Amino acid sequence: MTPRQISTAFRRLRQKTPAPTTELNYRSEFELLISVILSAQATDVSVNRATGPLYAIANTPQGMLELGLDRLSGYIKTIGLYNTKTKNILHTCRILVDEHDGQVPQTREALEALPGVGRKTANVILNTAFGQPAIAVDTHIFRVSNRTGLAPGKNVLEVEKTLLENTPDRYKKDAHHWLILHGRYTCTARKPKCADCMLNDLCDTAFQHG
Repeated sequence: MTPRQISTAFRRLRQKTPAPTTELNYRSEFELLISVILSAQATDVSVNRATGPLYAIANTPQGMLELGLDRLSGYIKTIGLYNTKTKNILHTCRILVDEHDGQVPQTREALEALPGVGRKTANVILNTAFGQPAIAVDTHIFRVSNRTGLAPGKNVLEVEKTLLENTPDRYKKDAHHWLILHGRYTCTARKPKCADCMLNDLCDTAFQHG
């Protein structure tokens, strides 16, 4: 896409969803952090189903630590890789309590030092919790960026860097959520809904996917 087309694409996405946000349910920065850790290789629906009861009884780092391994795993056992995620969450909670006064840090370096938090998760927290213009590239965003020509790249880091370069500043804060929603509901992995897509006149590969 040309710079003008990219600007047009984001303008249309903003018109459709003026105030986008994550589909994960959360009420605090800590709850968001835990939900994003749990969402790796899992759906937001499955995470929300598990965290509703969990956050009702433990929604702070200290509260999670007091639950302990067995009780915490009992709440999230319906989520993929729950054994590893349980250990990572408890280790993360210990670091938050010991090194950050129980608060979620606001820097990439500190976030990526937490178990279970990689670059993508850190970007989600920086963007959604703290309003920073970070773009977390998941499978949806990687697919949309390459298919449309918005930000082609061979890997997620390439796509992330290209998105940050190509996206006009006024759209950067919400670009992450717009592209996820577009990939989740319109530019789907199988049988994308090109006929219903508001970007089909801008897209490099519209109507080329069976």
